[in-house]
Amino acid sequence: MKWVTMWGNAQSKVVPMPQRYAKDLTLRYPVLVPFKGNKIRITLDNYCVAEKSKIDLVAVSKGNSLSDIQQDDVKYLTFNGKKEAILEPNSYLISDELEIDLESDEFLIVSFYIKDFVNLTGGVDIVGPLSKGYFAYGNQIENNKLDINTSKSTSWVYFLSNIDIYTDDSNKAIICYGDSITSQNWPDEMMLAFKENNIKNISVIRKAVSGTRILRQYECITYQSYGLKGSNRFRHEISSVSGAYAIIIQHGINDIIHPVGEDVNIFRPMSDLPKANELIEGINYYINIANELNLKSYVGTLLPIFNWRTYAPFREELKNEFNYIIRNNYNCIDFEEEIGQNIEGVWKFKDGCDSGDHLHPSKYAYKLMGHLACKKILEEV
Repeated sequence: MKWVTMWGNAQSKVVPMPQRYAKDLTLRYPVLVPFKGNKIRITLDNYCVAEKSKIDLVAVSKGNSLSDIQQDDVKYLTFNGKKEAILEPNSYLISDELEIDLESDEFLIVSFYIKDFVNLTGGVDIVGPLSKGYFAYGNQIENNKLDINTSKSTSWVYFLSNIDIYTDDSNKAIICYGDSITSQNWPDEMMLAFKENNIKNISVIRKAVSGTRILRQYECITYQSYGLKGSNRFRHEISSVSGAYAIIIQHGINDIIHPVGEDVNIFRPMSDLPKANELIEGINYYINIANELNLKSYVGTLLPIFNWRTYAPFREELKNEFNYIIRNNYNCIDFEEEIGQNIEGVWKFKDGCDSGDHLHPSKYAYKLMGHLACKKILEEV
């Protein structure tokens, strides 16, 4: 038996709002259980908040879907023997172990109650067929269902970064690391593809933050939700995952599309635009850390950007040079080939694969990406 992370996300900064603090708030997150186990522990992460945070209660219950409905009485987690969790600035906290019998394909519901004011600027936005969250006013932690008049669904995950399960030695995790492409559907679709192939011993752990770059980060609140650069987030996010054996890296497109010149946007100088070899150095930095952690590395090609609002031929050439190197020198998952087509040197989304913004894939394309990643993994298991 060993600990394996069965669900996970990065933690970053939320989109800035005038109201930075919240109190008397319940947060609820239902998650799919990929394999059976008899104990859990969770990690609360305050990595991007420079203030102490207090969560008064943390509880779990079983559910039967991604809804907010708890089927059983709640079980409270403790932290160093206490129900309250005190998170130091820019730090994380792992709960004590909690005995609970879980089966594959069950749902576990994790709920927090925050009584007094806490800085709620740390979190991550995720979407997908296996991703759901809720918030509610007041202490509703023991409510089987949140009050419909004082609750609402949310795609933002606050504080919760990992859920570990004590499980069979044959079970393992694979990490998906990246930006908004990865914070959206394809990791969930990969998990569903594993299930369709009757693979019951792999969990898919998403560590992705929309807008992030390999080489740069923004220090202004305008783009604070675009998160940390690779050297400030990669090791923190990846090393926290228990029982991982592999990582898929799909990162770098924002380094290419963000810089526009200070005459257009003061926060996005053209000096931020990297060369392909600099991006590759960033990928090598990731892989060196993955090697230290005994993780097998896969690298995904960057996706088409034709007609994106900052599209220009020089960006196309940079992306194509980066992808050429990835295809020919790395353990590559060719996402671009799967959902795009090369027309006279310019990559464009295939029919039905563009979400409409010419950068993010459609739900159909994300499903193709998830199945492609699953196929690649199963070929090498």
